[in-house]
Amino acid sequence: MSDTNNGNIKLPENAYSKLKEGEVYKPVVLAEQIMPEVTAYSLFWGLFYSVLFSMAAAYLGLKIGQVFEAAIPIAILAVGTSVMLKRKNALQENVIIQSIGSSSGVIVAGAIFTIPGLYILGLDVSFMQIFLASLFGGILGILFLIPFRKYFVKDMHGEFPFPEATATTEVIIAGESGGDQAKVLIVAAAIGGIYDFCIAGLGFWKEVVSTQVFSWGAILSDKWKLVMKVNIGAAVTGLGFIIGLKYALIIACGSFLAWWVLIPAFYYVGQHLVEPLIPATILIKDMQPQEIFSNYVRHIGIGGIAAAGIIGIIKSSGIIAGAFKLAANELRGGISTADESSVERTQKDIKMKWIAIFLFLTFVTLFIFFLFGVVEMNLWHAIVGILIVLVISFLFTTVAARAIALVGTNPVSGMTLMTLILSSVILMKVGLTGEKGMLAALIIGGVVCTALSMSGAFISDLKIGYWLGTTPQVQQRYKFAGTLLAAASVGFVILVLNKTFGFGAGAGPNALEAPQASAMAAVIEPLMTGSPAPWTLYIAGVFMAIILEFIGVPPLAFALGMYLPIYLNTPILFGGLIAHFVAKSSDKPELVKKRKEKGTLIASGFIAGGAIMGVIAAFIIFFGQMAFGDEWTLIKAIGTEHWVESTGGEILGFVMFILLLIYLYWDSCRVEE
Repeated sequence: MSDTNNGNIKLPENAYSKLKEGEVYKPVVLAEQIMPEVTAYSLFWGLFYSVLFSMAAAYLGLKIGQVFEAAIPIAILAVGTSVMLKRKNALQENVIIQSIGSSSGVIVAGAIFTIPGLYILGLDVSFMQIFLASLFGGILGILFLIPFRKYFVKDMHGEFPFPEATATTEVIIAGESGGDQAKVLIVAAAIGGIYDFCIAGLGFWKEVVSTQVFSWGAILSDKWKLVMKVNIGAAVTGLGFIIGLKYALIIACGSFLAWWVLIPAFYYVGQHLVEPLIPATILIKDMQPQEIFSNYVRHIGIGGIAAAGIIGIIKSSGIIAGAFKLAANELRGGISTADESSVERTQKDIKMKWIAIFLFLTFVTLFIFFLFGVVEMNLWHAIVGILIVLVISFLFTTVAARAIALVGTNPVSGMTLMTLILSSVILMKVGLTGEKGMLAALIIGGVVCTALSMSGAFISDLKIGYWLGTTPQVQQRYKFAGTLLAAASVGFVILVLNKTFGFGAGAGPNALEAPQASAMAAVIEPLMTGSPAPWTLYIAGVFMAIILEFIGVPPLAFALGMYLPIYLNTPILFGGLIAHFVAKSSDKPELVKKRKEKGTLIASGFIAGGAIMGVIAAFIIFFGQMAFGDEWTLIKAIGTEHWVESTGGEILGFVMFILLLIYLYWDSCRVEE
């Protein structure tokens, strides 16, 4: 293996940096080295985690609207199991376990953002509809991404921070190498995990703090709708450190424009309105900042994401054309056996001819599914549905991958919302309206949402494999197996949860909120009944993205900041600021490099600890509610539910967050020359 020190495995020094002219990145396991990848052991554990985490993620996502990142907990479990069993040469097996198992959170996100909307609208849905929509979406996401793997993971090496992939890779490396790396990661994971569990599990202090808790902040909120909110979690702060100040600041500026410029502007104009402004049903002057954001400003962000995606597609047209050219060349037999054998093991993908064949078969079966599996779609409707899925899934594959590579956050719900709006308009034009139209649009949206969710997340798996020297072809083949089981698990869980709890506010006091699906249902119902969509806001977002592109600001990162709640973007900025201060902590380049490497390891530990504790908290809630009723939570059980929402709980949150930032800086700089 490359770059070992005293028996410890380490990533090469140029793993995260741009390559100089003529410089080549050599992975941990070199191309000529052969280590076990897919074995009975790695296949079993990968599929097992795919099913287990699908069920856990579906419940948590439908309960609170957050789908936890499965890749990092699975990587921790994989490494821990191999260490416990004293399994030798398990590095690549652990990569495969993580790659297969992480299909769970990806498929869950695609399904729960759309499918429960069918129940909320009072429509019937079967297991096969949920299963096949998720399965087809996952398969398309994999197939559409493969031609772009080389561009994102190799050609753009060092250009993108890949925060989630970085954290997962650090976990796998530290687990294999032991030594100082493992100690730093374990301590950081323990601190981050305990810190986050004290918030989400025990309610010792509030998770999202706001300037409204102070008297001056309350005045700013009431009079001018100016609010600053911060999610003080360790995991999201660690994400910001890895992303770095540049992109963290761009994302945060998107939020600042939304919350400190546009929301006050909407509120000012709203003082003079005597009727609600569509799509809201109440007057703007009676709204809180969050309501103005949800009803109006967020739509500008959605338009910006869509336009940024199209700009990215145009700029990547050469890469897309190259992928088509390569596919056509392979299909004509243009690549000889000699050429193929010269490709290194670490750069081998599934052949283009097989991708073309699988895509054709997928679209044929998807067409049959639309024609016979979705209620009363005729031949013309099915053709239109296929074209919508084909065009949007393919075009936005690179957008989803770029978003994950830049900031670790996939704006899949925003892109799906745009898909639903476009689908609804198109389906109405071809005569599919009412309940049948809503069913068709949400199923189409489910396929597209899962495809984009998969393509965004899978690029992280492939980047992990690139850093560590895994065979891409193997990762790609076995990702299908994880997708199949995850889709089946999600279909089963959604049916069970609907029968047990129901979805949406109208399903009873114990219903699961399913916030994203509720939003999708709220958007699609008026569209299918002839009500107008906020096109002016979408178009404003489009022009904003174009202007940002002209002045050299990455429009996707900025639009993401506008679309995502401010409390998720501000901690990313604080994490980026700490990374900047660490980089400026010395004028000695070698010392700074060591400090940044240690900081990255600590940040990865924060992300890992927060992720695994999120899973544990979800399971505690799940089993607790099975035993004590749907209203049971650990916070209620220990009596902190009132404290965590109090002024004291919120101020303590500010204090603890400041201490966390100080620790991240202090420990990163504790490096000897």
